[in-house]
Amino acid sequence: MEKIVDRFLRYVKIDTQSDENSSNMPSTEKQWDLLKLLEKELKDMGLKDTSLDNNGYLMATLPANTDKVVPIIGFIAHVDTSPDFTSTNVNPQIVKYVGKNVVLNSKKNIVLSSKDFPSLNNYIGQTIITSDGSTLLGADDKAGVAEIMAAVEFLVNHPEVKHGPIKIGFTPDEEIGRGADKFDVKKFGADFAYTLDGGGIGELEYENFNAARAKISIQGLNVHPGTAKDKMKNSILIAMELNSMLPPHQSPEHTEAYEGFYHLTDIKGTVDSSSVSYIIRDHDKGKFEKKKDMMIKIVDHLNMKYGAGTVKITMVDQYYNMREKIEPVYHVVELAIKAMKELGISPKIIPIRGGTDGARLSYMGLPCPNIFAGGHNFHSRYEFIPVKSMERAVDVIVKISEMNTR
Repeated sequence: MEKIVDRFLRYVKIDTQSDENSSNMPSTEKQWDLLKLLEKELKDMGLKDTSLDNNGYLMATLPANTDKVVPIIGFIAHVDTSPDFTSTNVNPQIVKYVGKNVVLNSKKNIVLSSKDFPSLNNYIGQTIITSDGSTLLGADDKAGVAEIMAAVEFLVNHPEVKHGPIKIGFTPDEEIGRGADKFDVKKFGADFAYTLDGGGIGELEYENFNAARAKISIQGLNVHPGTAKDKMKNSILIAMELNSMLPPHQSPEHTEAYEGFYHLTDIKGTVDSSSVSYIIRDHDKGKFEKKKDMMIKIVDHLNMKYGAGTVKITMVDQYYNMREKIEPVYHVVELAIKAMKELGISPKIIPIRGGTDGARLSYMGLPCPNIFAGGHNFHSRYEFIPVKSMERAVDVIVKISEMNTR
């Protein structure tokens, strides 16, 4: 069997960054590179019904090796990486972490330290994988991809481990909120599934943010600054005014646990025109709706102040909290809890401060909680993953598959 580290390193070196400005699916051609590789590897391992459709959804079946009639389980991960930071020419580094700062790039003085990222302290004495500081690593979610593939390979090579039918799914464009847009739940054919897209070892999640995206355009009026009195409308200043009207304590850097936020993700502008983008998040559906209402009221106020049509907003819901769909089938969560405990892993049931394909899929009829993949500091140059956490994620996949037959 290929070591999980070697498999992971092969995958992260393939650039699969998605692009929210593209209308294609997958949004970038380069995602096909990993999808086609995975398709070949699944076929080489002997999986059945392996298919890669025109939208970039890769599905396969590991047939049952037991006569027992058991629920059909799925395991899902996404192949794309975040547009938030480059994933071109990823150069992974394998480091034995001894509690000291990890120098990612000496020339640029880029350092991974426990002072900035206290979670590092949980892995003293362990081997971790980082990037070289010039790119993200891609553990989100190539760790999940590698773990699923490693677990499948283990089960293929160890027929003494009994399991029911197992469905494998790899999706594109999760990072831009489109990972489940055209996922064919009926074709996938699982009774329930798990995404491998979580953080540290033991994390198990079945509730996530309600999510919306807001894109705002501001039309100013540019005249010569020497004659601008009572004429100029500076769209950049209006954008700044808009942002100042949002609650300052409701931003990502000031919130945790179940606290929602407004997150300014992009701003471009000149005096004449500007554009601003936000994401809006809250676990509580009522608070989520109030946040969206506040954004609309701010836009209405600015239009009253500066003239109708000055500020235009387009707001789209992206996904909802899957808790509503998981609680009626909580045995799905309990199976994962029991599997972790049997492996000596302490389950950490926490809310996702984000979303996964599983959130959308749960509303599409496929209950789909999220299991740890092991990584930390996703979407940044400081991303890292402990090797042991990846190995334990593989163990959990295998154990869930085995326990499903009991």
